Amino acid sequence: MTLKINNLSGGYNRKKVIEDINFEVPSGSITALIGLNGAGKSTTIKHILGLLKATEGSIFIDNLSLEKNLETYRQSISYVPESPVLYDELTLEEHINVTAMAYGLDMDTAWQRADKLLNLFKLEDKKKFFPIYFSKGMKQKVMLICAFLIEPNLYIIDEPFLGLDPIAINSLIKLICDEKEKGKSILMSTHILATAEKYCDNFVIIHEGKILASGDLEKLRNKFNMPAASLDEIYLSITTKE
Repeated sequence: MTLKINNLSGGYNRKKVIEDINFEVPSGSITALIGLNGAGKSTTIKHILGLLKATEGSIFIDNLSLEKNLETYRQSISYVPESPVLYDELTLEEHINVTAMAYGLDMDTAWQRADKLLNLFKLEDKKKFFPIYFSKGMKQKVMLICAFLIEPNLYIIDEPFLGLDPIAINSLIKLICDEKEKGKSILMSTHILATAEKYCDNFVIIHEGKILASGDLEKLRNKFNMPAASLDEIYLSITTKE
């Protein structure tokens, strides 16, 4: 089991945002974290990353915890935020070099991986460019290249399809599925439920800081007595009840 969250509660500024969060992301699987804006998705992710400190509960990646195995834990994760975060003074090439150094990757190995990713996302001729010359979609591609360069055990991707063109979305989906086949774990926060239903193995529905349901689509259908319902239909049904 790669990612395991037990009875997690927490938030920020002394305000509890999430409560009693429990779910797992098994090796070789894609799990979608689904919820409205403000439901607690980003807060949950920030706790997994160690950016927020939990008031209760525990988080483990391959039996590693932030408290006892800080460096190894963090190097087990690649994170792609919803909004790209790049250094204005670094070129695309330098972003790749800095990422490789930060994770202790051999430069030859790093660039063998990077060249494939640059070609996949059509940025092979932009290595000497600075972020100021990139569109939002191109900046998102740089974030994805740096994240997949590392080849960690766990990928955490927050709203991965925002700003990407259809070809880039298709490339990203292929990349995610390839990593899944290698036994990696992917936690993906998304509002695009039709895509999540098609490619994800499990779903975690979070609403007002609590987990309403989790499991594969068949488990959700059985839980809410909605045989043959789509993920969209299940989600709308359980989050719009009075």
